[in-house]
Amino acid sequence: MKLDDTVWGALLALLGAAILWHVQGFPRIPGQNVGPALFPGLVAAALLVCGVLLIAGGLRTRRRETGSTLPWVMAPDWLRSPPHLLAFAVLVASNVLYLLVVDRLGFLLTAFVYLAALMWVLRVRLAVAVPVALIMALAIHYAFYKLLRVPLPWGVLQGIAW
Repeated sequence: MKLDDTVWGALLALLGAAILWHVQGFPRIPGQNVGPALFPGLVAAALLVCGVLLIAGGLRTRRRETGSTLPWVMAPDWLRSPPHLLAFAVLVASNVLYLLVVDRLGFLLTAFVYLAALMWVLRVRLAVAVPVALIMALAIHYAFYKLLRVPLPWGVLQGIAW
């Protein structure tokens, strides 16, 4: 989706304002001038300023292009391409599937299915997709589980520990 800069600016400004409003409820640290709201507040203020600048730029562009009617939202060309729509649907379905089954099935099996499905929809040959999905699932698991010490779910492979 191609959104006009004015629309993006309004969304960013709303997000910045919402974060600024939310961080007001963060607790104060006694005896200090700064607290946990400082950094998110600064980022939110920057989002708000960038949003206002985008709105101004978008409105200036619309004023300059008065002879033409610029759409607020434009559908990209890939929305008319069945292979691209299938790839998008598989990507969304893979993410939803991951969220729903990773705890029961485990990270390794879920990641393998996830990667294999994405490579399948991108038309990678099965002889390449399966080993690459397996190696990458193992490598990602090793990096997060062993090196970064992120507790990934084992699921049905609970008895296996390396």
